[in-house]
Amino acid sequence: MPPTQWHEEIWSCSWCYASTHVGGEWFGIARPPYLSMEMRWERAVADSLPADVSHAFGIFDRTLCGIQEVGMSPSDYWWLPERGNACGACQSAAMVIDERWPQTMRSVDARASVAR
Repeated sequence: MPPTQWHEEIWSCSWCYASTHVGGEWFGIARPPYLSMEMRWERAVADSLPADVSHAFGIFDRTLCGIQEVGMSPSDYWWLPERGNACGACQSAAMVIDERWPQTMRSVDARASVAR
């Protein structure tokens, strides 16, 4: 079935977590630019997550440290890895993922949007 303006997919790389948005009204391909760790992930929220530990909401409905809970979602707030209550395993995963982005792909012009 050919894509329509009502169909949009998000492809996420499980290695570097880069996302590519395909489809939508203009059937564009949008690849957001590199973002630093402080601006890359939202804080994960779920009833079963402890309130005293801040987890990063990753991709595939999991935290960066691998927790998957029913009803978990990203919050409206950034996950800040430098905070004292940030999950250590999420911090470690964030550093590994950040190192995977090639230096040449970190500039504003490295990721682009292309319309059909």
